[in-house]
Formats: sequence, C-alpha cells, structure tokens
Amino acid sequence: MDKKSIVGFVLIGLILFGYSWYQGKQSEKAREAYFAAQREQYIADSIDRAEHPEKYMNEISEELASEARTEAIANHQLEAKQHFQSELTRNFGEELVAAMEGEEQFYTIENEVVSITLSSRGGKIYDVTLKDYFRYSDGEEAKEPIKMFDPATAKFDLGFYMRRGYSETKLNTENFYFTTSGVESFTDEDGQQSQRIALRLPMDEGAYLEFSYTLSPNDYMVDYDVRFVGMEEWMHNATSFDIAWNNTSYQNERGYQNENMYTTVSYLFPDDRKVEKLGMGQIGKRGGGSRSESVKTEFEWFAFQQQFFSSIMIAPDCFSNGELGFDTYKPGSGYIKDYYASVSVPFDADKESYNFKFYYGPNKYSLLKEYDLGLEKVVQLGGRLVSWVNRLIVIPVFDLLSRFISNFGLIILLLTLFIKLLIFPLTYKSMMSSAKMRAIRPEMMAIQAKYPKAQTDQQEMMKSQQATMELYKKYGVSPMGGCLPMLIQFPVLIAMFRFFPTAIELRGQSFLWMKDLSTYDSVLNLPFSIPWYGDHVSLMALIMAVTLFFYTKLTYKEQEQQTAAPGMAGMKFMMLYFTPIMMLMWMNNYASGLCYYYFVSQMLTIIQNYAFRYGIKEDKLRAKMLAKVKANGGKKSKSKWQMRLEEAQKQQEAMMRERERRQYRSKR
Repeated sequence: MDKKSIVGFVLIGLILFGYSWYQGKQSEKAREAYFAAQREQYIADSIDRAEHPEKYMNEISEELASEARTEAIANHQLEAKQHFQSELTRNFGEELVAAMEGEEQFYTIENEVVSITLSSRGGKIYDVTLKDYFRYSDGEEAKEPIKMFDPATAKFDLGFYMRRGYSETKLNTENFYFTTSGVESFTDEDGQQSQRIALRLPMDEGAYLEFSYTLSPNDYMVDYDVRFVGMEEWMHNATSFDIAWNNTSYQNERGYQNENMYTTVSYLFPDDRKVEKLGMGQIGKRGGGSRSESVKTEFEWFAFQQQFFSSIMIAPDCFSNGELGFDTYKPGSGYIKDYYASVSVPFDADKESYNFKFYYGPNKYSLLKEYDLGLEKVVQLGGRLVSWVNRLIVIPVFDLLSRFISNFGLIILLLTLFIKLLIFPLTYKSMMSSAKMRAIRPEMMAIQAKYPKAQTDQQEMMKSQQATMELYKKYGVSPMGGCLPMLIQFPVLIAMFRFFPTAIELRGQSFLWMKDLSTYDSVLNLPFSIPWYGDHVSLMALIMAVTLFFYTKLTYKEQEQQTAAPGMAGMKFMMLYFTPIMMLMWMNNYASGLCYYYFVSQMLTIIQNYAFRYGIKEDKLRAKMLAKVKANGGKKSKSKWQMRLEEAQKQQEAMMRERERRQYRSKR
C-alpha cells in the first residue's frame, strides 16, 4: 500500500469518527430538550389543573365513579352475605352459619393403586394420584405420578333447597366447612381392610348432611354416599338436588395432538349399547376446542375422559338431566381440557341415603368391564362393524399373552401371527382365485385383442364382457376372489387403528428404539413444523411407509397380471406412491405400536404372497384347469354370481336395442 492510500484511509477514519461524535452530541441535546419540554408540560398541566379544575371534572368523575362502583359491589356482597347468614340463623340455627367460617383441612384415604385427598371445604375430593402410572418424560429425572386433575381447579358442589315456613333457602356445600372424626380403617364383607371417611355439615340438633367416602383395597372405585339425616321437615317439598363438578386435566402424554383427540366428555343412556361423546368442538375461551351439550333425559353416568385415564361419576339410579361440556387449552400450556358438569338427581323425602360412585383410573377394558356398569364403553374400540374384533380377539389375546410375556413388541408380533393364521383359510381361497385369474391371462389377452374398441364402443364393450363371462364360467373362475383379502383385513386394520392409540397396556412399554409404544418415536426433531406431518421424524412410521410401498408394488403387479385393462396404468401412481406418502404423513404422529403392527402385518403378507407364488406353479395349475375343462366337454355350471351378472347384461342389451329402435324411428 502506498503513502497516498494510507493518508486517504486515515482521513476517511477521521471523518467517520467526527461524524459519529457530532451525531451523538446532537442526539443528546435532542433528548435533553425533549425531557425538558415534558417537565415543563407536566408543570403547566399541574398548574392548570389547580387553577381550572372544572376542565378535568370528567376524568375525576370517572375515577370516583370507578372507586364508587368497586366499593358498592363490595358492600353489596357483604350485605348479601350478612342477609344470607341472618336468614340461615333465623330459619335453621346458628350451627349452620358457623360452618361458613373455618380453616380448610385435608385428609387422605389410599390403597395400593390410588391416593385420594379430601378437603373439609365443601367435603369434596381435592386431589387424586394414581400410584402405578406416571406422566411421560423424555429425560432421566424422577417420574411424576399421574394426577387425575389439577387440585387448584377442583370444584364440587351439591346444591339443594330447604324450606321452613314460607322461607326457602338454597344451600351450596362449597360455601361450608365440614367436620370429621378422621379416616377410619375397617374390615369389609370380604374380610379386607378398607378405609372410610365421613364428612358432616351440621344443620341443627340431630340433623346433618353427610358425605361418606369408602375405598377398598386394590380398587380405583370410590363409594360416595350422600346422607340427608334428620332433614325431612325442611326438604319434604324438594324434588331434586343438583351437583356441579369441575376440574382441569393435565397433559400427561408426549403428543398433545393425540391426547387431545381422545380427551372428551362421555355419558351413557340407560340400556344403551353405545356411549355418547361430545367430540372436539370449536374455538373456546382457552384457545382450543370448546363443546357443550344439554342432556334432557336420564343417563346413568358421565366421564371426564382422557386418552388413557378417566374420572367417572355414577348415579345411584340415573341422573335426571344435565349440562356437560369442556373447553380446550392451547398446546404448550401443560393442560388439555377444562371439564364442567351440572347434573340433577331425583330426590325422595323418604330416602335418607344416595349411593354414588366415583371411578378414578385407567381406561383398561377388562378392568372396567368387571364393574358391570358399562364403563368399558369409554375404551376406543371402533364402531359396531369392527369393535367385535377388539372385544373377541385383540383384547383377550393381549390379556392372555401379557400374563406370560412382558415384552409388548413380541406380544404384538404374536398377535399379528395369530390373526393371520385365523383368516388364512379365506386368504388361501382368495390366493387360489387370483392364481386362476393369472392362469387364464392368455385367454383374457385374446379377448381384448378381438375387441380392441371395447373402451370406446358400447356394443364391442358388451361383447367383450360377454366373452369374458363365458371364459370365467368355462374355467370356474371368480373375478371377485382377488378382492377378498382386502375385505378380510379391512375390519382388522380399522380395529387396530382404533385400539392401539388408546391401549393402556402399551403405555410406557418400550421395544427396540421405541421408548413408548403408545406414542410416536421421534429419532429427529425438526426446527420447523410441516403441515399434516409434524415437527419430528418417526422412524417406525417411515419403515412402515417403505414396507407399504413394496407391498402395494407387489399387489399392483398381481392385479396387472390378472387383468390387462387400460385403467390399471392410471392407478399406478395412486397405489405405488400416493398411498404410502399419505400414510407416512398421517401416521407420523400416531402410536409407534400401531405403526409397528402395520409393518409386521405387511411383512407377513409379503412373505405369505411370495411363498404362495413359489409354492403354486401356475403352469401346472393352468394345465390342470385345461384338463378339467376338457373332461367336462368345455362346459361349466353357472354360479349364482355369474347368473345374476348375465341377467344384468341381458337387461342392458335389451335396453340398448330399444334405444336404437327409438333413434331409428325418430330419424324416419
């Protein structure tokens, strides 16, 4: 670098430095001027407010009005409380009024599987912890037991009207503090040690409302007895009492999308085979889906249902009606649903005790079915067309194998083998039909060569169809036989799709790299989210999609060999590429156990097809078919399906001839 260049760079640096220094000084002066103006304006406004208060009366009036409203509301609430207390004192005595003030106390009843905390305020269940189940955790930190709901959101209120003379008062238990002598351990009828706690709200001498909670060993069911003792004279006109129950469920699983999908409110009508569900809903106050429903008739129980766990309240006989609903939280909040229910229970003045039940536990079909209350209907088994597969095959096999095998990856493999063996006779018959179709492919090609315009000319199409039917009849082939495997497997595939995402048996079970078979297996987290796919890569879903590609490729080749129809070329893209890609996009967020089942099922099908193709020699099969046709003199008895198809073709031909005659007459 020469001397002139160095001098130039130095001058440029000095100019830039000087400009920056000058700009800084100007900015500082501008800031000082701004704050000075603000101070002067504040002083001027203060002087003006003092000298001319009439200009600011509106602002002062609004502030005073706001303060007055707040004070008026507080005074009104205080007056309402004092009036309510005076009415209670006058009509029912001071003992009930005294129960409105107190300090909240907590008590716990527990057994081997569940711990239940109760509060003296309202006599309600405040917290429920499941001891054998834990929230999903990616890290190595200590696992956190499942809590059925956030204790801070727990609300349970029993409301009823009492009348003395002409005065009627409604009591809501959430406003009172109950008393108790503590938790009692006793031996039940089966000789087992159970726990009970009775919480009382005193009304008058010898009169009280009692909530009694009883928990048996190794049981998720809590007996909840409501007793109106000595209250007949005050409630002889009552026809019902109300129960309001609210709580908020935590997000306990890895995937918000799946957990939210299967989290809802369910209820069961008397003698109904199907449980009613509220569904997902629209945008609500929490930012997610919101849904409510007014049930005008009787129903036996309702459930705050999560993906793997449920809180269920069962009526002594039936609830007479109710309002049920939920509001959904946004992803990332740590919560799923904000549940609420307001139900009515028929009241009989001659009846002192009402025996409700609460179930807090897993959605396990065999466990829920033991209660014989229809609670097992909360488990996702699919509709009536496919639920029988889960009830009669999948669940019994799962329960049987899990007694001897602890690895659920192996159990899924054995279950898939069992299902394949179960439907093998029908599958074999279908494969034989497909093999026969391939064996007569030369004759099929000859028919297509004979009628090259069958795709465009209607008469040639009818002749081609007739010749094809004659060929089927001659060789005893059913073209529908190749569709049978799909028809056989379809209910099973749908049943598995319904069962696996909510199977409590798979929750927390690991296999190979999959840490939890009940949720997706993420081997790579993406820094962005792809619509319909997600923000991660599920290896099991990817393997399943690749296997599906090879399976559909094999199926396409078989169908192409069975028929040379030009339409097959148009189906190639849909079968070979579109279907596997859509399955990959769809299954990336689903349970890895479900993807694993589909993978195993497809692999077994591929192996089965190859074994059949190599085991059955098509040239020998063709020779056998030709020999049989020759022995029968080229004749073959018609099947019912062939007879119906021929009758339909004859009717179609008659209609075509009649149409041609009409066209000929109209031209004349």
